[in-house]
Amino acid sequence: MSTLEATRPARAVDPADLATERLDLGYDGTLVVRALDLQLPPGEVTAIVGPNGCGKSTLLGALARVHGPQGGAVLLDGRDLAGLRPRDAARRIGLLPQQAEAPDGLTVRDLVRYGRHPHQGLLRQWSPEDAAAVHRALAAADLLDLADRPLDTLSGGQQQRAWIAMVVAQETAVVLLDEPTSALDLGHQLEVLDLVHDLAAQGRTVVLVLHDLSTACRHADHLVALRDGRVVAEGTPAGVVTAELVRDLYGVEATVLRDPVAGTPVVCPARRAGRRQEPRPHADPGRR
Repeated sequence: MSTLEATRPARAVDPADLATERLDLGYDGTLVVRALDLQLPPGEVTAIVGPNGCGKSTLLGALARVHGPQGGAVLLDGRDLAGLRPRDAARRIGLLPQQAEAPDGLTVRDLVRYGRHPHQGLLRQWSPEDAAAVHRALAAADLLDLADRPLDTLSGGQQQRAWIAMVVAQETAVVLLDEPTSALDLGHQLEVLDLVHDLAAQGRTVVLVLHDLSTACRHADHLVALRDGRVVAEGTPAGVVTAELVRDLYGVEATVLRDPVAGTPVVCPARRAGRRQEPRPHADPGRR
């Protein structure tokens, strides 16, 4: 393979159709997600939002074939995901869980190499194609200059981009990310979300769980709002996010404004629903 071929950006992929059909998910006989019907737009960014315990991460695990359904099905291009072999599913769907851990001293390049594991086997060992895929993933995450650095010496945003690069190296049509901006400061959040947009621009179907509703509105093409394991709203952020939805999801009274730059909804929470708004005392201008 030529140097030029190895340094090209990640090639475009054919978008995948990912859907659920009457999907039931749960633990120890208790349903967390109930009769869920979803059609996730291919080649776009979908954000799953909702209060803690509503089933967001459980749903993401089911979309990755990590969490088996108690009823219904997850469909990938119209085919029941449960019918695919685990290795075949891992070649189509990449998942970054919420709390990923790596051995001490592991370099960025070594971490990204793990993304090629689904493509390995008894008859197929490491190849120039795998090396090129790792190179493309590092380039996509802007980590080529840091590839030989130990992961634990990087900033939080750089580490998160390295984990996402590992998923990118799988070269899957679907990328699932569970709270990829959790515990990151604003600048590092933007680093990660810019990478998410790049993945969708390449044709990948990206699904991520986010806690911050305004962030989800600004960075997602499609929004799925869950409460008690059911969809209460679905569509474009501008089409579904209202003060009523915020109250319904979180029990919070809020004002929903329009972002002057992006035109997306911005949620300004005021108080818990049903709680009286008390006037705040004004500061004494004579005191410092």
